[in-house]
Amino acid sequence: MDLEIEKSPRHSKITGDFGEALVLYWLSKYGFECARLDHTGIDLIARNPHTRELMGISVKSRSRSAGTERSSLRIAADNFGKVKLACAAFSCTPYFAIVIDEGKIIRGYLLSMSHLLTLFPVTKSGAYWRMGEQFLDQFADDAEIKTFELHTATKRWW
Repeated sequence: MDLEIEKSPRHSKITGDFGEALVLYWLSKYGFECARLDHTGIDLIARNPHTRELMGISVKSRSRSAGTERSSLRIAADNFGKVKLACAAFSCTPYFAIVIDEGKIIRGYLLSMSHLLTLFPVTKSGAYWRMGEQFLDQFADDAEIKTFELHTATKRWW
C-alpha cells in the first residue's frame, strides 16, 4: 500500500540535483565524456562517443505526486535563450534532458532543443512537455528522443 507523503520543503531542489546526477550517470554509463556545470542555461556538457557532437544540456526534473503523473512539464520561455547563449559560449549543440519521477517509474528523455521545439513550440509562457499516454507512445517511437526508465519500489518505510 502506498501512503501519500508530504514531501520535504527542499524536495524540488533535491529533485533537480538528482535529475542532473541521474542524466550524468546515464550518459557516462554509455560512454559519453561528460561533466556537471555551474552555468546559467546549461547543467551538463557531454561529448557523444559515436558522433563526437558536443552537447550542452539543460536538465528539467519534476517529482509528481499521486494523481498528477500525467501533468505537463513547463519549460519557461526565457530558458531557451539562456541555453542558446551558454551553448554559443561553449561551442556546443543545445539539448534538453527531461526527468520525471512518477512514483513507481522515473522516466528520462534526451533530445536536441530544436527537436523539442518542433514537438512543443514555445508560447508566451513557455513550452509544455506533455506526459499523456499518447505522448509517451510517441516518444518511444521517436528516434530523435533517447529515453530511459527506472522502475522503483519502496519495500518498507513506515
